[in-house]
Amino acid sequence: MSKDIIIALDVASKEEMRTLLDKINPSEPLYVKVGMELFYQEGLDLVKELKSNDHKVFLDLKLHDIPTTVKKAMRGLAKLNVDMVNVHAAGGSEMMKAALEGLEEGTSNNKRPICLAVTQLTSTDQAMLENEVLIDKPLNDVIGSYGQTAYASGLDGVVCSPWEAKLVKNGTSPDFLTVTPGIRLASDSVNDQKRVATPGKAKELGCDYIVVGRSIIKAQDPRFAYEKVLTEWRTI
Repeated sequence: MSKDIIIALDVASKEEMRTLLDKINPSEPLYVKVGMELFYQEGLDLVKELKSNDHKVFLDLKLHDIPTTVKKAMRGLAKLNVDMVNVHAAGGSEMMKAALEGLEEGTSNNKRPICLAVTQLTSTDQAMLENEVLIDKPLNDVIGSYGQTAYASGLDGVVCSPWEAKLVKNGTSPDFLTVTPGIRLASDSVNDQKRVATPGKAKELGCDYIVVGRSIIKAQDPRFAYEKVLTEWRTI
């Protein structure tokens, strides 16, 4: 299992997930991300199945609500023994602290899930930030500030694009985790994501974990694509 490459299981059903995992590596556990599409279709049982097969799970639900609600939700999610969860940094410090409290209360094995804050989605650019979200600050300033707030709130790291990993670490700590989606092999389309990088570039930029979806799951040979990502990540 590569602890630093997370495969985004962006499929719609348990059957598609099983087929995909068998194609990538039928014999070894993987680190996988379960996002809204799959979780809302299949629910808790799917997460339990992945954990029973020794996969590590990043449950990517991006909680964003009042602190009490997030605390109670995280208390329940911790009982699934997932390895990583997240909230939106825009929810504020009190919400992030409440998320940690819920995780601590729900964890029974003395190892709570890694808790991350989403800074800005990789589909966000400066124009969207200003014209739609109405934040009149440079995108990097917003991401840096959100990272610092997450760090001060006690979280373990952030979700950001590879291009902001050094910015976040410089404003917090070298040990503060950066988990980075928006990863594409050089030959692949970027689709709806704006701030993307190759696995090798992400490693060069100091990312701790990369989340890879389409470059693997849409490939004709997902195992070959996964091995290509591994090779590029490990040779930088």
